[in-house]
Amino acid sequence: MRKVRIAVAGAGMIGLRHIEETQKSDSARLSAIVDPSPKAEEVAKRENVRLYPSLEELFAKDKPDGVVLATPNQMHVEQGLQCIAAGVPVLVEKPIAHTLEEGKRLVEAAERANAKLLVGHHRPHSPILHKAVETVKSGVLGPIVGVIGSAVFYKPEGYYDGQNAWRKEPGGGPILLNMIHEVGNLRAMVGEIVAVQAFSSNATRGFKVEDTVAINLRFANGALGTFLLSDTAASPKSWEQTSQENKAYATYPEEDAYVIIGAKGSLAVPTMRLKFYERKEDRSWYKPFKEQTIPLERADPLARQIDHFAAVIRGDAKPLVSGRDGLQNLRVTDAIVEAAKSGRTIEVPLN
Repeated sequence: MRKVRIAVAGAGMIGLRHIEETQKSDSARLSAIVDPSPKAEEVAKRENVRLYPSLEELFAKDKPDGVVLATPNQMHVEQGLQCIAAGVPVLVEKPIAHTLEEGKRLVEAAERANAKLLVGHHRPHSPILHKAVETVKSGVLGPIVGVIGSAVFYKPEGYYDGQNAWRKEPGGGPILLNMIHEVGNLRAMVGEIVAVQAFSSNATRGFKVEDTVAINLRFANGALGTFLLSDTAASPKSWEQTSQENKAYATYPEEDAYVIIGAKGSLAVPTMRLKFYERKEDRSWYKPFKEQTIPLERADPLARQIDHFAAVIRGDAKPLVSGRDGLQNLRVTDAIVEAAKSGRTIEVPLN
């Protein structure tokens, strides 16, 4: 099987991860890097690929089979449109756009052109998430009643220093930077989110942006949810610290980030500890659950995402996270921001 040629635009932190996984892939290879910064010259030399300052120059001189956009959020739409115009499949890092309206513009343009557009929400490629979704769909939990979730972790002080000082300002907090991942997980495991409420606080760090958010969720299937989000919390109850997928983070294998609760049982994720009643007549808090731990495989979802992108480019698969999916994740996240600002319940329209 011929390896598809993928160019990565953006040689920052996430761009370097895409470069790494593309170079290791059995189905793709890195053909070029697109980035005008001096740092990118070093990266291109190390990876032994051509460097281009812009997509225009790339497409004119060395058109690849696909492009990964790992550039700043504000550039996603215009660069995505360039890829569509050039007829090049594109994987756009999350969020799909810096505003909902701009995201709609990109998605609609892709649909008109019948273009291959994927959004870089990598967690749907996680075998842990796949197993959780499979378990919920099996019916062992019964009708879903609710979900309790958390993404509570401590970002070090250096995360906000120097050129990253923008993270102290509105738009740089955990709602827009982190919650969008959680929204994708919740939609996959529980269903579409149709309304949100939220309280936010900056009492711990004292920045102009939130550091902690408490969120209520209503799902289309009638389930309800609560979620606690904080980037200033000394706690391991986050996907990064429990999933064991990214070795850069400390790991706490006995902790969970979610508990999905049904009328017949509950599932803790990612430990996959299942508690359920086998018989209807046993459903009582006086009676013990049957307990088991569902076996798992683990794999790097970023690596799987690159292989999936290659399969989409070849025509062997359809996007797991489409432009519409990315747009809906952004829509829910925007609603949480609005709910925290206004104190109102914000309804979330579906695509």
